[in-house]
Amino acid sequence: MDTSTPAGTAALIARVAAAQEELRATVASLGDADLAAASALPGWTRGHVCAHVARNADGLRNLLTWAQTGVPRPMYADGGAREADIERDAHRPAAEHLADLARSGDGFVGHARRLDDGAWAAEVVLRNGDRLPARMLPGHRLREVLIHHVDLAAGYSPADWSGQDARFLLASLASAWSGRGDCPPLELRAADTGERFAAGAGPGAPVRVTGPAHALAAWLAGRGHGGGLRCSSGGLPALPAWM
Repeated sequence: MDTSTPAGTAALIARVAAAQEELRATVASLGDADLAAASALPGWTRGHVCAHVARNADGLRNLLTWAQTGVPRPMYADGGAREADIERDAHRPAAEHLADLARSGDGFVGHARRLDDGAWAAEVVLRNGDRLPARMLPGHRLREVLIHHVDLAAGYSPADWSGQDARFLLASLASAWSGRGDCPPLELRAADTGERFAAGAGPGAPVRVTGPAHALAAWLAGRGHGGGLRCSSGGLPALPAWM
């Protein structure tokens, strides 16, 4: 049996590892009081964001185990347990947050690197009920880490995403919004890469939104107010909440 990780997936896992290290570097610069202060997410401190990112790694690792063994294993026991775990872990000292982020994130990456082709092709089920092949899980983790790094509101912004990561996020988020009737039809043009994406499925002609890939991705994720973007209809249309 071939136990090697497919090349494209291996590269994505490497990007997850790098993004996690960057997030941990930001957290390492913060003290206990900083982590107890408000994040960019309403009602959450920076500690809540750290706890969520760590528990997400554990949840996605549960899905890797499902893919590897064939035995169903949900991300979380239930929605209530997920929220309780985040609240339990949100108020810890900075050193404990950092250790937890390292343990959970490195655990996800190490586990992912051990999966073979058969496991990557296995279907798993996300917390929201979406079914997908396990090979998409590293992308979900990368998106989670990059976006929530911004949510720490600690000096890291969408402009700090690498060009590669900004393009990944734009393509990933556009795909997530594609076909959704609660999202207006959009034609997204990345001025810095020349790429174009379609999103949404509401009535009417598509609204063209143009700007740097990182600004488009941030807007689709509900981060920021669309700075640096131009819209064919004047003002940017309202989008449903991302997360």
